[in-house]
Amino acid sequence: MVQLYNCHPYGSQRIVPTKQVPEVFCSGRDCVFVTCAGGCKVEVFTVCKDLCQPLCSFNTLGKVIHMKYCDIGDYLVTIEEKNNVSSLRTYVNWRCQATGSSRVSVRMVGISKESLHSASARDQMEIIEMPLSEPPLCLACCPMRGDLLVGCRTKLIVFSLRYLVLLQDEPVLDFDRSLVLHVVGIVPSHITFCAGYIGISAELEVMIFKLMSEAYELPVAASPKPKGLEVLPEKDLLQSNTSELDDFVMCLRPVELVGEECKSCNIVVTPESIGLSADIASPFQVHHILYRRFAPDYTEGLSVENLRLHSLQLMPFYKTGSLIVADGKTASPKKEVLSLFCFFSMPHTGYLYSVGNTIQLVSVYRYPERSQQAILTPQLLHVITSNNLQCFTVRCSAAAARDEDPYIDTVMKTCPPVSLNICALRMQLFIGLKAIDHFKNYIIILTKADMEDVAGKGRSPRTPQSRRTVSVRSKTPAETESGWNLYVVSTMSTIQIYSELVEYSKRYDTMKTQGSIHLLSEAHLLVRATLMAPDSDELTDKDELLAAFKGSCASLGLCFSMLDTKHSHLALPYFKMSCLSVSEVLQRVLSSEPNPDYGKGFLFYLKHTLYEELEEPPNQDMALKVLQIFNKSEPSQLPHVLCSSCMTNMCPKKAIEYLQKLEGGSPSVLISLTKAFMALRMQDAELCEKEMQQHPEMLLLCGLVEEPRLLVGHGMKEILPTHMAYYFREAHPGLLVASAVALYENRKINLKEAEMLFKVLCGKEDEEDAIPQMLIDFWEALLSTYPPDSILQDILYKLSSHYVFQLCKPQHVCVRPLKSPEDLRNSCSHFGMISPWITKMVSAEPVPCHDCGDLFKLQSLLCGPSMDIASFVPFLKFIPDDNNHNLSIHLLCKTRMMDYENTMERLLDRCPEAVMEYARHEIKDGSQALWWSKLLPELCHRIRQSESESKFFISCLRDTLEVIKDELELQDFLNVLPDDGTALFFLPYLLSKNDRMIDI
Repeated sequence: MVQLYNCHPYGSQRIVPTKQVPEVFCSGRDCVFVTCAGGCKVEVFTVCKDLCQPLCSFNTLGKVIHMKYCDIGDYLVTIEEKNNVSSLRTYVNWRCQATGSSRVSVRMVGISKESLHSASARDQMEIIEMPLSEPPLCLACCPMRGDLLVGCRTKLIVFSLRYLVLLQDEPVLDFDRSLVLHVVGIVPSHITFCAGYIGISAELEVMIFKLMSEAYELPVAASPKPKGLEVLPEKDLLQSNTSELDDFVMCLRPVELVGEECKSCNIVVTPESIGLSADIASPFQVHHILYRRFAPDYTEGLSVENLRLHSLQLMPFYKTGSLIVADGKTASPKKEVLSLFCFFSMPHTGYLYSVGNTIQLVSVYRYPERSQQAILTPQLLHVITSNNLQCFTVRCSAAAARDEDPYIDTVMKTCPPVSLNICALRMQLFIGLKAIDHFKNYIIILTKADMEDVAGKGRSPRTPQSRRTVSVRSKTPAETESGWNLYVVSTMSTIQIYSELVEYSKRYDTMKTQGSIHLLSEAHLLVRATLMAPDSDELTDKDELLAAFKGSCASLGLCFSMLDTKHSHLALPYFKMSCLSVSEVLQRVLSSEPNPDYGKGFLFYLKHTLYEELEEPPNQDMALKVLQIFNKSEPSQLPHVLCSSCMTNMCPKKAIEYLQKLEGGSPSVLISLTKAFMALRMQDAELCEKEMQQHPEMLLLCGLVEEPRLLVGHGMKEILPTHMAYYFREAHPGLLVASAVALYENRKINLKEAEMLFKVLCGKEDEEDAIPQMLIDFWEALLSTYPPDSILQDILYKLSSHYVFQLCKPQHVCVRPLKSPEDLRNSCSHFGMISPWITKMVSAEPVPCHDCGDLFKLQSLLCGPSMDIASFVPFLKFIPDDNNHNLSIHLLCKTRMMDYENTMERLLDRCPEAVMEYARHEIKDGSQALWWSKLLPELCHRIRQSESESKFFISCLRDTLEVIKDELELQDFLNVLPDDGTALFFLPYLLSKNDRMIDI
């Protein structure tokens, strides 16, 4: 469906002052090239602002049948005919003809640089002959590399553009015949070439394919096929070439093939690399993109002219990169194809495809009358019929925007859909339109009208027979033509068309239809297309274009905000892209209607915006207006609205009044917390405490989880505690820590944000590198939630490093924690029971800091099952073992690493009273041999060496003998006893052992 709006995309028009009847023309950069009927001469006219003046002219070697201009290389390539022989020639350095130079040289393509003279690059035009084995039929130039594609009856030839450097600053343009594509099954009437993509078309067929090196192969993504098209199996396509009944004309059915399915059509393309360049000589593969075949259109009669495809075109959207230097010549910024679009047209229908990243039918254009030719530009599609120049909008920028950013359709940004209905902007009358071309902001059209055409404008519509007669009419000789003109029509700037579309959309404001949104979307896409074109002349006014882009976003956001449709949520991303503040959006919405009925889109925008931290929150009046909007539309959202940083200018007393009306007779924990939040902003701690006392702590915790912004705010991407968080730090520290743990568990904040909250709350400690005690309390409380192992080990590492820090500085400032070591052992299994031998060790010495309990917490942590002892070992070098408290940490680590022998030696040296407790608790199972192999000999040795402590060691020895006599056989027991011992000491154990053996 095409919507028609009478806008004015065309501005002034100028006549190209050619003196004879134009036959063939083309345009590019800043010039129009014209060849007249029967002549062998090219006239060049320069177009600048309101002037169209002759620049130069030069003779050709034959009659020009077809010609193309290429901006890269600034060359003109022609198909010429002389003596009924078609030739291909390229005209280089033709601009020197404008200086009065008449020197011309002719050379063959690929000639060696030694035979070239340096003067040829400066002051003379060169004609490069390009001999072909077949007559050339059509031409195409690559807008990215400047390469040339020539279509012949059975092949396509690629000529690669290159520069031969003769002098330091004088490169000479040349071509390398690099690739031949042998084509079977189609005779190309039109070809197009861009970035390795090639399109060929005949009367009813079109194929798009890409040339790829065999070194890598990229699959082509297929898209769903449009309805109404039939994909035929290969056998049906092959049967189309042979008719079973010679007396009948077989009409093929329309078909569309995508990707590798194209191989089943009757067109075969075989590449043959013949170039000499290293980057060209590698073998190529043909990757099929699209094949489309149409049924004949008999609405205009049986003339072939009325049936065939026309206007095949590939149009890229670029992304710019860094500067490059090619063959000694500094080039413009390197262009990389972001998206590629293909356009082709039947007489009454045009088709626009995206063929780059994905294959997608973007738009179908229905013309009101038979078209003759069309030109696609990034902003608009221009179509000529016999007497009308028509202008349609395109959807290329919408598709390219999604290729550039696949996540464009989010709450932060969006773009009008590719499926948006096409809009016809203008149908401008011209009599006898024959051809059209385009460059920059100009449309060039050729008109040729005879007296029959002029007189026919006043007649009634012609019958099919009369149309058929006109279509097959032979061309009138040039001398009998009564009127012809070659026009240069300037297109209006993007800003002017944008302004007209916006003004046009205001007609639909009061009707509340989709017409306003459609026109604003057209304006938005028009500006977006210009901004995405890196070589657009209009980018000199980029600030004005950006302002128009933001303005279109603001207008679209306003439209969607007032509608209650399934697309109303788009108000949010459009307002985001407009860069308007909340106050400015509010003013626009409030000024749109005297008593606006707020739509879903506007409320959706407000809800999401109120969850963000704004640099400029609304003033008090606007904040009150926001509160009134939600009080009217969604009263249940009032507590959440008041907790937003956007409402910092809201009067707290007014807020409490609204909350009291909302609460009614039944107190709500969220409303009570919000009222307490407002009371703290008024510095009324008594009212705050009164509101909190209405609910138990567990319900308060649930309310804080439901609305995290009561405690945590975000300013410039940083954590900012609220007034309530500071109040809880002093009055309810346990509730604050529990709330932070609950918020983390419910994924309202991450671990880093929770840690930052306590660091900001507690500020800097007196000691350098000290960790706030409330953060330690948070880590300890977090362990009771049994976090995943990755988080668990990180928390254990942080806690252990803090405990070590406290041990290494006995004179630290002690702050009583929320949980004692006993509380931690009872709340989670990560803290284990302290071994009895450790208790024995530390009982003889006073505890250095009993209030904080860091020593016992570290001992409990090392006794637990979760601590990775290997990660803790590096801390030992910071802990001196000058007392039993610190020594216990060292021995705990040795024990966890199963170094029992050294541990027992250290205990016998430093704290022998703990040896037996250690042995009973740690030496078990597979380590029991240490009782008789290590402990027994060591005790006997120390009894002999130390007479002062012999009584204590003898007691330990007796305990050891009690253990081993029950574990060993009699003979083994005798073997482990020392040979210099007295029988009186060991006799009771021997008798006890022997009696047991007798009983057995």
